[in-house]
Amino acid sequence: MKIAIAGLNHETNTYCQGQTQLEDFYVFRGNKVFKQEGTDTSIGGAIKTCRQLDIEPVPIIVASTQPSGIIAADAYDSLKSEILSGIQSAQPIDGVFLDLHGAGVVDGLQDLEGDLTAAIRALVGEAVPICATFDLHGNISQQMADALDGVFACHQYPHIDLHLRAEEAIRLIANMLEENYRPALHVESLPLLMPTTTTFEGQGKSMLEYILSEEQAKNVIDVSWFHGFPYTDIEHVGTHICVTHRNDRQQAESLAKKIATQVWQKREAFRAVSLTAEEAVEAASIEVNKQHTDKKPVVINETSDNCGGGTPGDGTHLLRAMLNAKLEHACFGFIVDADVAEQAHRAGVGASINISLGGKTDDLHGEPLNLAVYVKSLHDGRLTMQAMGRGARINYGKLARLQVDGMEIIVGSRRSQTFDTEPFLAVGIDVNRFDYVALKSSNHFRAGFTELAAKIITADPPGLTTHHVEIFPRQHAPGPLWPVDEDAQYEA
Repeated sequence: MKIAIAGLNHETNTYCQGQTQLEDFYVFRGNKVFKQEGTDTSIGGAIKTCRQLDIEPVPIIVASTQPSGIIAADAYDSLKSEILSGIQSAQPIDGVFLDLHGAGVVDGLQDLEGDLTAAIRALVGEAVPICATFDLHGNISQQMADALDGVFACHQYPHIDLHLRAEEAIRLIANMLEENYRPALHVESLPLLMPTTTTFEGQGKSMLEYILSEEQAKNVIDVSWFHGFPYTDIEHVGTHICVTHRNDRQQAESLAKKIATQVWQKREAFRAVSLTAEEAVEAASIEVNKQHTDKKPVVINETSDNCGGGTPGDGTHLLRAMLNAKLEHACFGFIVDADVAEQAHRAGVGASINISLGGKTDDLHGEPLNLAVYVKSLHDGRLTMQAMGRGARINYGKLARLQVDGMEIIVGSRRSQTFDTEPFLAVGIDVNRFDYVALKSSNHFRAGFTELAAKIITADPPGLTTHHVEIFPRQHAPGPLWPVDEDAQYEA
């Protein structure tokens, strides 16, 4: 048995400046796809499961990049063409596995995944099973589901289970071939813009538990809860429930509507409480002062400047508030500023330099910070992820650890959120020895920081991934969306 392995993964923030070009993508072709084997990623999980089931994985092409602006049409056309020609060359094949996101938007095309999956289906025909994994922040369409035999969005946010979902996808392909059946899929969409909601605690955790209990119903293969991606202006933006049923489209639709109704009825519980940078710092200080023995750091996450949603990562709002509060035993990891990182590397460890830090992309994320700093340590930024996506390599570009007024500030060169403690450790910072640990991320950081934090406090100053989704103009939405419009309606 042979299963083609391919992927095109991009979370498109249509409010970002500029377009995402072909050269912005990291591309693995042919046998280089196997570099992800042994990692807790979607591709890693698919390859591992193929090996376990004595299936030959046939690597085609896997392309991905950081969340950013609309994909240029020629970039998508080129990658789509490579995927299709690669699958064509690999035939005869028994199945296709796809690593997708679900929130891809191309210049002139609002539904990347719907277009790509339809093209692959037309190429391989109806008899070849096609299954895909997705980020739960996808805005999923019925067009996409109609082209697939199995939809497997990660259940968890942080996305610690993509490799497990890939395993389910591969096993479904094998099972379909062994037992000769074709699943039925239904997508139920809600006019609801979900704020970034972790499944590790609170309403996100309890809703996921309910959904997984419904997934145990007879002949239900999978229930995927797509929180959706609210930082985009497209016709099918929202929150979605996709049910993959063994043989009954009507049953799939009925269950999807039942679950969607529960999500809608609980929508108020998902409403985010936003703190300004100054309010978050004050709340963190109160928590630090409460502790007496066995102290753990208080973590402040700057959700509104999350590169994982398309932001520049050079916002200065939270860092400025921490400096103004004159916090001691505090570290910030990290702010993106390639120029400052290069300046520190040229000066070398032990140098004192004057810098203009951050705030260089736009006015929304704050003004630059003019600081006199001491260069404590440097690193090339090539690391291995240890929590979410364990085993996958990541390159933050040149890192610099700068000291100023009792603060330790890490500066990175490439856009990324902070996933785990590795960027801190790389420059010699043990976060367990600090009272305050600040970082830029919405929820992925929780996989690496939840256990070590005394408390997590979310700062939401101005930024492209703010919880205040009402600030973004919408021209393509099909109708009123909650919470932008309190009168938005849903009926199953």
